[in-house]
Amino acid sequence: MSDADTPSEQPLWNPGPNPGPNPSSPSAPAPPRSGGARPPREDGWVSGLVLFGGVVMLVDGVFGILRGIMGIANDSVFVNAPNYVFHFDLTAWGWIHLVLGVLLVVVGYGVLKGAAWGRAAGIAIASLSAVGNMMALPYYPLWSLIAVALDIAVVWALCVYRSDRAY
Repeated sequence: MSDADTPSEQPLWNPGPNPGPNPSSPSAPAPPRSGGARPPREDGWVSGLVLFGGVVMLVDGVFGILRGIMGIANDSVFVNAPNYVFHFDLTAWGWIHLVLGVLLVVVGYGVLKGAAWGRAAGIAIASLSAVGNMMALPYYPLWSLIAVALDIAVVWALCVYRSDRAY
């Protein structure tokens, strides 16, 4: 009798049938849902378009904060439009953009964390930011157009999101 034929040695690989998990076991994974849908994420972070929207909100918010600081500290970097209908002191525009930027950062973080209020507040704040940037168009035209485009992209990304959960 050879050493390989001894009953005390177990083979390293057993090609036998795998019975699978016991469905009555409490530690067994749940069976997949019909339709092949993934189970919802439980770790509090988002993915896909909502992730895009949250990140763009954070970036747009930081840019808004910087733009606000520029307006408050040195408003000579902006074009002065004396006959504009929405004419504010450029320092006032700086404060408006600073507040909008802080709100965008806070809400963007909430969107990234998957907070229940995050998407609705994100749509509202990004829309408000788009309006504010459109009203500031004569003061800093190129950046205002870029900021409006970013805000519209955020609104779109947060509006088209659909949850994987089956209701």
